[in-house]
Amino acid sequence: MPKTSPQHIVPRPPIVVIMGHIDHGKSSLLDYIRKSNIVAGEAGGITQHISAYEVEHHVERKPKDLVASNRITFLDTPGHEAFSKMRARGANVADIAVLVVSAEDGVKEQTKEALRSIKEAGIPYIVAINKIDKPNANIERTKQNLAENEIYLEGFGGDVPFVPISAKLGTGVSDLLDMMLLVAEMENLAGDTSLPAEGIVVESHIDTKRGTTATLIITNGTLKKGSFIVAEESMTPVRAIENFLGKQVPEATFSSPIQITGFDNIPAVGTTFRAYANKKDAEKAQLAICEARLKIKPVVSVRTIKLADDALVVPVILKSDVAGTLEALEKEICKIERERVQVKVVAMGVGTIGENDAKLATGSSNAIILGFHTKVERGAQDIAERFGVTIKTFDIIYELSAWLAEELDRRTPKVLGEEIVGTAKILKTFSIAKHKQVIGGKVLSGILEVGAQVKIMRREVEIGRGKIDGLQQQKLASKKVEEGNECGMMIEAKIEIAPGDILEAFVMNER
Repeated sequence: MPKTSPQHIVPRPPIVVIMGHIDHGKSSLLDYIRKSNIVAGEAGGITQHISAYEVEHHVERKPKDLVASNRITFLDTPGHEAFSKMRARGANVADIAVLVVSAEDGVKEQTKEALRSIKEAGIPYIVAINKIDKPNANIERTKQNLAENEIYLEGFGGDVPFVPISAKLGTGVSDLLDMMLLVAEMENLAGDTSLPAEGIVVESHIDTKRGTTATLIITNGTLKKGSFIVAEESMTPVRAIENFLGKQVPEATFSSPIQITGFDNIPAVGTTFRAYANKKDAEKAQLAICEARLKIKPVVSVRTIKLADDALVVPVILKSDVAGTLEALEKEICKIERERVQVKVVAMGVGTIGENDAKLATGSSNAIILGFHTKVERGAQDIAERFGVTIKTFDIIYELSAWLAEELDRRTPKVLGEEIVGTAKILKTFSIAKHKQVIGGKVLSGILEVGAQVKIMRREVEIGRGKIDGLQQQKLASKKVEEGNECGMMIEAKIEIAPGDILEAFVMNER
């Protein structure tokens, strides 16, 4: 590896991660920044994947020779709770975090989770108090709420910078970008352009036309055409470098988000990558990584819920358009726990739901194929219809988990269970004739009815079972006797009932 040369060390644009609760305005903020900083063509709505964007923010106070440091790379992390791993990875690759908090709602559970990720990453952060244009917005109350959650803002008992903004109207957004660059200056971010590129894989997927593609963030060095990239077990020659707008560039350097196509297999999201000058060096590095990973003992996950002996196992095949979403889907699915049904993810993959997925599912009558942001091939649909395989596709993760939970409830094997509907204490016995006993007692709880099955309990131990053939209350025949009343009973049972015994009337219910 080339030695670091002082003349090649230059200021590095900050990589900023936007974090916060699902509906506090993360996507709206990024949408506004993109539209107002010559970045167009990006879809709004609920964010489902990590994406990276680069913007240019012009600051009047900055001298022209430092214009390069006016660039900011944004790493967008999804807001939904299932993407906590992806959010944590986002914080780990970023230099600065922006914690978006609604001026209406204050701190929520995902706000706290985002803050934990930021603190674990050890990076500085800025609080953006959003939605100040709303009628119920209260900045001072929000500051107080933040302090209650150990987020101490400047001028409010701490040193965390904050900017009140309206992502919808754009109020304060320019000030927020100024603050990001100011924090970046204080961090003295720098990189060496003479080194081979290294960084983080932030997304990966299979493009049906182009092959395996990954979105990378360069954290140091320069990537050039003709070099080779290794990301753990994945490798690719660098034939073309695309920037975040999809335009080809001759080379890329630190803090730039780029797309590279041609990996031999899908690189895992969150893994580090390094560039090598030639294929021989890249293969040698790849081999060393694989050998090191073989020595690591796998972590065995343990389900804490105890499954019934007759539990139904439901095999699930997961398909998604990008690799980073698969682990989030698996995590969400594994949260669904039932005593008599177990979900087992038997296969995961990126791309459309194809014939091979459908054929794999036909191996079990209970299999389900779940797709996320992906389509179903006609051949796969035909096989599924022929063999009765369930295929469902979703665009929102919590709709997927809600449907699966309902489906598991529907598939849960029904069992008969005993429900106690009444108890009575035996006070006196009168006669026995051919297993039919006339006894007197008092109903302690619930109701006794003619025809009900009963358990005969003696000192809290069941000694036999019987049936109520008749009931009398105040010497009159009765179909039922309620709690608190004494009665006479005709019980059909092989066990001789004695004073002090307890009768438990029960019914069989399906559950």
